[in-house]
Amino acid sequence: MSVAEQMLKVAQDAKAASQTMACLSSAVKNELLQRMAQSLLDHTEELIEANGKDLAAAREAGLAPAMVDRLALDAPRIRGMADGLREVAELPDPVGEITGMQRRPNDLQIGRMRIPLGVIGIVYESRPNVTADAAGLCLKSGNAVILRGGKEAFHSNLAIGKVLKSELERMRLPAAALQVIETTDRTAILELLKREEEIDLIIPRGGEGLIRFVSEHSRIPVIKHYKGVCHTFVDASADYEQAEKICINAKVQRPGVCNAMETLLIHQDIAETFVPRIAAAMRAQGVELHGCETTREFAAEALPATEEDWHAEYLDLTLAVKVVESLDEAIKHIRKYGSLHTEVIVTRDYQNSQRFLREVNSSVVMVNASSRFSDGNQFGLGAEIGISTTKLHSFGPMGLEDLTTRKFIVLGDGQIRQ
Repeated sequence: MSVAEQMLKVAQDAKAASQTMACLSSAVKNELLQRMAQSLLDHTEELIEANGKDLAAAREAGLAPAMVDRLALDAPRIRGMADGLREVAELPDPVGEITGMQRRPNDLQIGRMRIPLGVIGIVYESRPNVTADAAGLCLKSGNAVILRGGKEAFHSNLAIGKVLKSELERMRLPAAALQVIETTDRTAILELLKREEEIDLIIPRGGEGLIRFVSEHSRIPVIKHYKGVCHTFVDASADYEQAEKICINAKVQRPGVCNAMETLLIHQDIAETFVPRIAAAMRAQGVELHGCETTREFAAEALPATEEDWHAEYLDLTLAVKVVESLDEAIKHIRKYGSLHTEVIVTRDYQNSQRFLREVNSSVVMVNASSRFSDGNQFGLGAEIGISTTKLHSFGPMGLEDLTTRKFIVLGDGQIRQ
């Protein structure tokens, strides 16, 4: 069977399975997720063993430490995947919710009912936890899901998918509701992206190259998130200790993820004091700074920043730093170089905080908090299917409701149109 024939079967099987999943009760879906969570814990050793093959290949290929970290599974991270599934199980089920019912002058009652999208394709890189997160959200929202992970996590993704799929089979539910593509051949992606009759939405997660590749070749609607160039602006009124803690956490805690800070903006009124302080703190954490001319006046060890640095998503212990004249300049910089992901202001000035919230139109805007909180789990979504930086049909971290749509329902009593 050719790759094209295999992907046609995958898509058709998913379409058929989605019709069953759309009609499941909340109780059945919640039981499924709880059982999947426990199964992950029960198979921890097997999952770590499979992940070990991927880690060995990644190190042999010379992947950066931050990228290897994205790939790694251990007992706490597997427990985190299980906890995510359980949290999704506890969330309200959006499917079947009826809103906006109104009675028309002819006594027709018209409202809208929330329904699953159908079949969702996820194309992703590196992080194997996406396999569990995406499966849980898609299944709870009544969808079928096709998962195509990157070759760097091939063994991990297959192992996780096998564990989760076994619970569908044990509950006599269609196994094709959750399919992990069992080939690293890139042709498989191209064939899936042609299946517009069976697949309703494609969500790519990974580097900008992958997302542009998917967007350019897909016949199916795509939720895009090209990159995470996240900014933190330290305002003139900021508390230095608070600002330092937020900046260090945003850059250092997990530098290889999309919600890590990539550019630090500092108000010129505090540059003489705060730039040396934050530069020393970053240096102690092994962060390499690329700074503007003013930054380098107060942090001589910083490398000269170029135009490319303001666009960069480093995903590593590298940080671009720029001193700006005002809040206006900070907002202007973010509008020019930001990726609509997450932006932060650290300030004690209420008016400035409110201006920042109103005028910065990224998908997540924060006041006095680390950009690392820009995450579906942290936002109470249980997990996230991804972060959308396109405004249709979702913006920001995507949870259950974002994997549904609404249809009109009409209740009549024999009315006919004159």
